[in-house]
Amino acid sequence: MAQRFRSLLLFGPPGVGKGTQGTLLGHIPGLFHLATGDMFRSLDARSELGRQFHEYSAKGLLVPDELTIRLWEQYVRQRIADGRFNPASDLLVLDGIPRSARQAVAMDTHLDVLGILHLVCEDQEEMIRRMKGRAEKEGRHDDADEAVIRRRFQVYQAETAPVLRHYDDALVHDIVATGLPIEVLHRILDVVVPVATRQCCNPLA
Repeated sequence: MAQRFRSLLLFGPPGVGKGTQGTLLGHIPGLFHLATGDMFRSLDARSELGRQFHEYSAKGLLVPDELTIRLWEQYVRQRIADGRFNPASDLLVLDGIPRSARQAVAMDTHLDVLGILHLVCEDQEEMIRRMKGRAEKEGRHDDADEAVIRRRFQVYQAETAPVLRHYDDALVHDIVATGLPIEVLHRILDVVVPVATRQCCNPLA
């Protein structure tokens, strides 16, 4: 895939609300939301990729870069083929990739990053409560074990947070993730709308 997709990256630690906000953004015409967590969870656990993913997920570890990018490329090609994603008119909103500095370098050939939506919440215990509540509500057993949850925060700080340093500081927008989802969405749109408007008026930029 030689084409570089115009993209917005949705960033933040576990439980900060990326999934909620990504889903809301994905319902806005001109934005296509792709969450790698949903992509991985949709894998057949009996398949080779599915077995490999669940092995890492159960331990709260990141899936290896090569495996993640291979599946991502396949998934994007399918979404283009079935008409759900039109690279000529849609901005790609990515949640979950890139998740390491090495992965960010590898993804530079695929992504034209126009902005980074960095959701921020200072209360880690609140995020852990959110994840436990989500696990009970949605049957997401990978989020039910508090030890695994806390391990994910350690992984985020050690491997994922440094990804932000790979990009120009001007692209990174810190967004307070506390309050009602609609309040957080309003803050996000304050960043997204100017970017989307510029791209609509100048799609070749």
